[in-house]
Amino acid sequence: MKIKWLLIIAIVIMLAPMTVYANEQTQIEKLDMISDEALQMMKFHRYEDAKKLLDYFSEQFTNISNDHSFTMDELRIVTVSHDEAMEAAVNSSMEYDERVTKMTKFRLVVDAISTSHQPLWIEMKERILTAFQQAKEAANSGDSAHFHTNFNTFLSLYNIIYPSMKIDVSAENIQRLDARINFIDEYRAQVVNNMKSLQELDGLETDLKDLFDNMDEDEADPSLWWVIISTGSIIILTLSYVGWRKFQAEKEMRKNRSRSNKD
Repeated sequence: MKIKWLLIIAIVIMLAPMTVYANEQTQIEKLDMISDEALQMMKFHRYEDAKKLLDYFSEQFTNISNDHSFTMDELRIVTVSHDEAMEAAVNSSMEYDERVTKMTKFRLVVDAISTSHQPLWIEMKERILTAFQQAKEAANSGDSAHFHTNFNTFLSLYNIIYPSMKIDVSAENIQRLDARINFIDEYRAQVVNNMKSLQELDGLETDLKDLFDNMDEDEADPSLWWVIISTGSIIILTLSYVGWRKFQAEKEMRKNRSRSNKD
């Protein structure tokens, strides 16, 4: 009986972290849904509704951040993107496209903190790489005007995903991308006719493809491994207990038979 209770306690201990994790996920998923609804309201020009959702998000995020272990960088990025989204919701003089862009950045940031793999921002991969490749082709062909136009398009798209990237991508990779992009942007007037700048474009293209390819890898959510290990441990423990009880029962039966034969 004592072993039976030990087994029950062990199972409860193993399941407790899984329950806490599930609650945290439910709370964060709620934030994700709020940010998505706010974006939809912005797209439909329902700015007052978008503002109300952002206010509600702020309240919920404050409550959740007290219990969830967000990093300082994550808190800062969410706060900044939320402030920009709020500005977009209340600033009637802001152009519609800029409003949607700011809210989209916020939406991607919230998704990044709520998703450990396959975040939404990588869905912009094709648009970003296409704009960059067009800029690179223009530079290689000596077409300065088209290079500037396409590189500006690339920068606009890249800036949308940049805050969420900083949540999912290592600081080292971010710094390398920043260095290449800043160099090309600063010396863009010489890019078309400068071999070193053209090589920098090749390097940036490689880094961008590596960035998206690494994020595209459909690796299992680390939390899933905890569930698998915990569940497996429970099953093994249960089977071990059942096997032990069966062994004890058979041992007792053999003893009884031995006694009966002696009698």
